[in-house]
Amino acid sequence: MASKRDDGTTLVAENRKARHEYFITDSWEAGIQLLGSEVKSLRRGQSNIAESYASVEDGGVWLINSYIAEYPGAALFPHEPRRKRRLLMHATEIHKIGIAIERKGMTLVPLELYFNEKGRAKVKIGLAEGKNHADKRQDAAKRDWNRQKARLMREKG
Repeated sequence: MASKRDDGTTLVAENRKARHEYFITDSWEAGIQLLGSEVKSLRRGQSNIAESYASVEDGGVWLINSYIAEYPGAALFPHEPRRKRRLLMHATEIHKIGIAIERKGMTLVPLELYFNEKGRAKVKIGLAEGKNHADKRQDAAKRDWNRQKARLMREKG
């Protein structure tokens, strides 16, 4: 199910592996073009963006391989669960993203799918650079040290 946040947004899906697999250098909020049955399915919290990615094609940004379950009430006109969905962004942002992807070989990864305060579906996408195995080990060691440090501080008082 979707979970309410303190800032008035409702989180529907989160890509937790993205921050583990990539260095996120920049992020944007984008609208998403949906069908009515997709919105109803999202409100029920039935989606997954863990295996999806975004790409710049035909002068726009597209969310590819994201899963939004079929809504049972839309039996006559159901939507395709893994269809390409257009992300709504300003042309200058799209141009900036396109340049970064071409020149630097970066990837566009969806981080969160949520409803904002006005009830509109939004996707937070991040410009990402892949981590290698050593970077992942270093992050794990840093996380363990912070955990150990917090434990020591609690014990010492």
